[in-house]
Amino acid sequence: MKTRSLIFLALLSGPVAYGQGVASEVKAILDHSLQSRQVVTFQLQEYLLQQAPKLPVPTSPGQWTAQAEKIRSHVLDDVVLRGWPKEWVNAAPKFEDLGPIPSGEGYQRRKLRYEIVPGFYSTAVLYEPAHLEDRVPAVLNLMGHFEPVGKAMEFQQKLCINLALHGMIALNLEWIGMGELYREENTHWYGGDLDLVGTNGAGLFYLAMRRGIDFLAANPHVDPKRLGVTGLSGGGWQTITLSSLDKRVYASIPVAGYTSLTGRVGRMPLAEGEPGDLEQNATDFLDGQDYSTLTAMRAPLPTLLIYNAEDDCCFPAPLVKPYVFDAITPFYTLYDRPDALQFHENTDPSTHNYELDNRQQTYRFFAKWFGLPAAEYEIPVDDQVLSYSDLAAGVPQGNLTILGLARKMAGEISRSPMPSASAARADWAASERDKLKTVVRYHPVDVREAWAEGDTKRKGIESLWYRFELSNGLSATGIWIKSLAAPRDAPLTIVLDDKGKKDAANEEWDRMPWVANLVDRGQQVLVLDLLFTGEGAPDQPPHYFTQMLASTGQRPLGIEASQLTAIAHWANQRWRPRQRRLETAGLRSQLIALVAAGLEPALFSELDTHAGISSLSYLLDKPVTYQDAPDLFCLDLYKDFDIDRLAVIATPVKVVSSQTLKLTPE
Repeated sequence: MKTRSLIFLALLSGPVAYGQGVASEVKAILDHSLQSRQVVTFQLQEYLLQQAPKLPVPTSPGQWTAQAEKIRSHVLDDVVLRGWPKEWVNAAPKFEDLGPIPSGEGYQRRKLRYEIVPGFYSTAVLYEPAHLEDRVPAVLNLMGHFEPVGKAMEFQQKLCINLALHGMIALNLEWIGMGELYREENTHWYGGDLDLVGTNGAGLFYLAMRRGIDFLAANPHVDPKRLGVTGLSGGGWQTITLSSLDKRVYASIPVAGYTSLTGRVGRMPLAEGEPGDLEQNATDFLDGQDYSTLTAMRAPLPTLLIYNAEDDCCFPAPLVKPYVFDAITPFYTLYDRPDALQFHENTDPSTHNYELDNRQQTYRFFAKWFGLPAAEYEIPVDDQVLSYSDLAAGVPQGNLTILGLARKMAGEISRSPMPSASAARADWAASERDKLKTVVRYHPVDVREAWAEGDTKRKGIESLWYRFELSNGLSATGIWIKSLAAPRDAPLTIVLDDKGKKDAANEEWDRMPWVANLVDRGQQVLVLDLLFTGEGAPDQPPHYFTQMLASTGQRPLGIEASQLTAIAHWANQRWRPRQRRLETAGLRSQLIALVAAGLEPALFSELDTHAGISSLSYLLDKPVTYQDAPDLFCLDLYKDFDIDRLAVIATPVKVVSSQTLKLTPE
């Protein structure tokens, strides 16, 4: 009896000891590095430069005016305001006058509150000349990223007071996420959540600033033919966007707010602020046109571009001038108005600023083009600068935020039910598959070359290490592992892990080492690092690149899915496995695999997801930040699909989920 017990224990302990040996060997294999992240960054830069829109070459003023109008309509209707309710877009401005603010001699200021969209309010300060008789010019002043002070910034108050003292009405809007709207859920990256539920995130920012022009144009004291816009940094971005898309804007002065995609991409490894924010790289915004195009669309209207020589944030004057000024002068020459486009390079203090030199350039430019008396210098108003609380107007309790608005819209999504009958469901799945291709902008690619970087064959295990060069110029890496005893046509499992292939060796499911267990069960395993994962991630934050890819009309999720299907096709030809499976760890890998399986279901027999999600609503409810999963915030993805629908579209692939992520109660 004792002998039988010892034999039983030996049999029981044998596989465990072997499994531990397999685990350590697999970990050592997956720990190899196959590609530098600097290489990935360079590939992404090259890829983005290929997508960069070219500046049109007009032949006559009439031809460019007509083309600019088409671009304007396209950007507004098909991009910026895509998905936004018409009744919100066309709503009349709703401003509340909350009373005067103590002011100095020669001007007066008032607190305002206004509605951007239903339930989402912002605030503003209106600066006016003390005695208004005839209609006067008006300037919309737009804030940049100045949290938490917002519109109470000293430079902004001095600018607006002086505009009023020089005979102009100045309206200073609070920007979403700044000042009185300084909330975590108003962080601009939550614009990706608006994309997810089917409304372009840039639309909210556009409506917020356009309300200001609506208000000024309707003001009985304003001359609607003499409207101007100006702003620094993010305010500069707003300025060029609004003044190129809204024809009511006559004079425009963007300050250190933008450059072209080409000028931006080339400097990314050096300049942290150069990639810009999500609203500056809004989905599809640079698909067919660029910021240089928007600048050209201003011709022949007065436009002063102000940049700082040694800007410590972004867009140094000497580096952006070729893209946004030199390239645009021919457009103004077409109209015989070269003097209407001007460029000022600030050297005092030369940093990211709207200080005295830049403000005085603004007074002179607006005075000249609005037909006002010359305004050469700033009137000292240091004693008129008020505190944040003095200018605060207050927003309603329960005021919506960017994330709150996205959640509200998500709750109103209504999708057609999935058919229950098998034949009808098959037709439905085929139709949905076509829609999915459009949503993720799926463009199949091929493995141009699978570079074998290394191998092992020891301790009963063999491995091959690959760097995959794809036909679109991007790349991925992978390591193939198999027991020497397993047949050549053993089932193949492709493994994706949100943390990368090196971490895949450490994952345990059901208390078993994940990859080692697959090898121990006699399967071939190909562990991949696709774009933006593990060694496939650039040496810059991935979200810098994903936003620019989406802005040029690409979808990171579609690019990743195309990499997966291309490598799966290659692996099928290379090893001819009798079964092809997918296993994933993490919500990003889950969605990549679901999309790939849905688009090419014949490639796989099974998809097993670990630590995934049961619904895309998890991204909103958690919330998952854009920076943590930038490829998932894909325009229309949640509006049109969810996890269950993607699983059905992937039929006949068997989709199995385990250890689904749960929301942690707050």
